[in-house]
Amino acid sequence: MQARERQAQRNAVVELVKAAPVAEELAQRFAAAGHRLYLVGGSVRDALLGRLGTDLDFTTEARPEQVRDLLTGWAETIWDTGIQFGTLGAYRHGTTIEITTFRADIYDRVSRNPDVAFGDTIEADLVRRDFTVNAMAIELPSRSFIDLNDGMADLLQRRLDTPAAPEDSFADDPLRMLRAARFVSQLGFTATDRVVQAMTDMAIEITRITPERVQVELSKLLCGEFPRRGVELLVDTGLADHVLPELPAMKLEIDEHHQHKDVYRHSLTVLDQAIDLERAADPEAAPDLVLRLAALLHDIGKPATRRFESGGGVSFHHHEVVGAKMVRKRLRALRYPKDVINDVADLVFLHLRFHGYSEGQWTDSAVRRYVNDAGPLLDRLHKLVRADCTTRNKRKATALQRAYDDLEERIARIAAEEDLAKVRPDLDGNEIMRLLGVAPGPVVGRAWKHLKELRLDRGPMSREEATEELFSWARDQGIDVPEAPVDR
Repeated sequence: MQARERQAQRNAVVELVKAAPVAEELAQRFAAAGHRLYLVGGSVRDALLGRLGTDLDFTTEARPEQVRDLLTGWAETIWDTGIQFGTLGAYRHGTTIEITTFRADIYDRVSRNPDVAFGDTIEADLVRRDFTVNAMAIELPSRSFIDLNDGMADLLQRRLDTPAAPEDSFADDPLRMLRAARFVSQLGFTATDRVVQAMTDMAIEITRITPERVQVELSKLLCGEFPRRGVELLVDTGLADHVLPELPAMKLEIDEHHQHKDVYRHSLTVLDQAIDLERAADPEAAPDLVLRLAALLHDIGKPATRRFESGGGVSFHHHEVVGAKMVRKRLRALRYPKDVINDVADLVFLHLRFHGYSEGQWTDSAVRRYVNDAGPLLDRLHKLVRADCTTRNKRKATALQRAYDDLEERIARIAAEEDLAKVRPDLDGNEIMRLLGVAPGPVVGRAWKHLKELRLDRGPMSREEATEELFSWARDQGIDVPEAPVDR
């Protein structure tokens, strides 16, 4: 173990050198002013893991005003929005740095906002941090390694533990429980038994955290390397009961006379498979939060729609409709952006549409409508529908995949012929107004919608055909039309 620890320390120094000259320059400025400077927290952890980025975290005994003076004239940009908490940020030569004065905060354990108090020692600063793997430091410019809480051992064992008793750590800041699940997802670590037990016993404390902060942690968790493990920790400890209750609600009891899948486990498998498809399509792309949320939540409408049928069957009629509404409600409560809410809800609503195709041949009109309804979400919908196949029946799974292959081929063929991405009526609004002699208003909108429906049903029409259809519709609506065709 000691040899491995020494090698990990050497790796950290190598990674740190890569960040030079910025870290080195900064350390020299602090030393010249009589202050100590330490690379700390996630930066040290990531350096040990060989993944140090261009965002570096530092800590120092220098007070915020002194830090600002030292950064002035050296950094290209300085921001002090966190100065009341002892933190200043800066940017130089492509590297973003954040420097925080030693902290010795006191928490009231009612909110998560501490009475900010500055400390004087690195030892006191490290012990108050969330996890041991984030409580290591490298002093600069000497590059001496500081590990007072066995963070290196936990890192090598891929173990997540707290420097102090987890009950005290989580009582001070309940957000750390969500961060535990997030690190399990991002790093693939395993939380220790005492951390899991504290999370379970104290799950209700998460209600002290604002929805915005919960949303940030949940999003980071889902975009991690191992999101299923993070989700399972949330559910197993009861945290999900308070931040995403629809998730554990999918743990439907399976009656021996009414066989059906465990919806919760099925959803985790769909999440795994959606991520596999996402990575296969573009290994270098950033994680797709919208797809991952949709995969995890696509069946949340099933508990509310479950019905036991005579003969031992189970139905979930319209669970996609109910699920889409539930997604909107939950994501709004978590303060997700409107575009994310709309996209996830639309994917949930559409995820069952394909099964009508697998049961019988669609017309070209039905294919056009599928593409039109999916819009810019079509690629994500392809992945979600394919990921939703979790049956162990190989024959059924193969048939479903072949059916979707066929649908994609038809979409590609029709798209090549008709430019499906830009399906619009064969007459635009200006032409509709001119032909009917009407001013802008509801009539134009209704006519436009009617012609678009025809376009989806029949494909492209000539201008003459579209004009005749417009006049026919107008007569049915009681709208006077010209006695003779206009400019055809």
